[in-house]
Amino acid sequence: MMASRKKIHKPWVLVVTIGLGTLLNPLNSSMISVALTRMQQEFELTFADASWLISVFYLASAAGQPVMGKLSDMFGPKRMFLAGLITVAAASMLAPLSPNFPFLLGCRALQAIGSSTLFPSGMSIVRTSITKGQAKALATLSIFASTSAAFGPSIGGLLIDSWDWPSIFIVNFPFIIVSFFMAIFILPEKGEGKFELKRIDFFGITLFIIAVIGLILFLLSLDSQIHWWALLVFLVSSVSFYFYEKNQGEPFIDVRGLKRNPNVTLIYVQFITINLVYYCYFFGFPTYLQQVKKYSPGDTGLIMLALAGFGVIVSPFAGRLIDRHGPKPALITGSVILFTGTALLLTLNETSSLLWLLVIMAVLGMSNGFSNISMQTALYEHVKPEDTGSASGLFQTSRYLGSILSSSLLGLAFNRHLDIHHLHNVAMICLAFCLLVFLLSIRLPGRNKLRGAWMKL
Repeated sequence: MMASRKKIHKPWVLVVTIGLGTLLNPLNSSMISVALTRMQQEFELTFADASWLISVFYLASAAGQPVMGKLSDMFGPKRMFLAGLITVAAASMLAPLSPNFPFLLGCRALQAIGSSTLFPSGMSIVRTSITKGQAKALATLSIFASTSAAFGPSIGGLLIDSWDWPSIFIVNFPFIIVSFFMAIFILPEKGEGKFELKRIDFFGITLFIIAVIGLILFLLSLDSQIHWWALLVFLVSSVSFYFYEKNQGEPFIDVRGLKRNPNVTLIYVQFITINLVYYCYFFGFPTYLQQVKKYSPGDTGLIMLALAGFGVIVSPFAGRLIDRHGPKPALITGSVILFTGTALLLTLNETSSLLWLLVIMAVLGMSNGFSNISMQTALYEHVKPEDTGSASGLFQTSRYLGSILSSSLLGLAFNRHLDIHHLHNVAMICLAFCLLVFLLSIRLPGRNKLRGAWMKL
């Protein structure tokens, strides 16, 4: 059934309604960075164990978002948006009552699935309900997401100082309640689509999840008794995933499309690598600041503003550079800054001042401001307009994979003991990935070369 259009007299109210819901995923994925230390103490965990709180959230988000997008088409985006808010509310209510760590992990996964429902549902409503100024509406929603992610550690730190770790779940309720009641009265009803469960690639998603879990278990075992069986699980499920997806009409990941367009494939690889490096710092610094430097969660959250805030500050400059010269110069700039910040981290020692650490964090934050917007622009320049939706979904999956790998690297490096030398070990590994990011930025076709390639098609 065709979606009915309803004229929205105050589009900004609709955007705020959706924005209050869609900020829940980035907010909850970032607040956990400051809460990990307290959760380690509460549940008597190693850092490797605690790192699953990061991995399970991103893994559930990666698997859940495309499924929820298709369910939104089938049941209507308003219904799915409300269902997503209810799911996040249930997870946020149960998490503070967790009797053990596995139960808390389940709450985090449920929270990720619920919050992953909100973005595709909200995007569907915006695209069908707002025709004039749609780009501005989408940009505003992007600001909701980026701002909540940037300030998540600061919000989480202040909350933990005041009410301990359960507060990072309870803080969701004001956003959920306001968004829920606004959604009931403001979001337009849309006709339901045809219910086709076969459109959802459950088997492909299952193979993907098994492969990622196998890889995580193998990586986390490298500092003790290596789990070769986990590597075998990863390899077998990855190969099975590739051949299965290749024959699917609506695959979870379009492996045939990736094979046809190597530039896009390398953009995804580059984005995975960028996020691997950045989230090593995003999740690693709060743990270092609390467990080694003995800062409180509140102070740690404020210090983290140097990392997140400078990314927000330089984004407009990166945008102007991209408008004039295309994404390649901005990507190269971001990769050089990322390499520089990582190299500077090796100069940090036990007697270094907080000011020097803030400088290093600011440099690393600036690299993220350049990289995020330039990677997204590069992706859209290399895909056909009709493939933008699926490309955007895989772009988010790449971000999640980078975050998952970063938590595994930190779990491996910080598991037994944490001091400045272990932080240096992470930086040395990240230097190699920074070099890969730089090389991939260099090989990316420039705007003029890309125009010539499109004209030949």
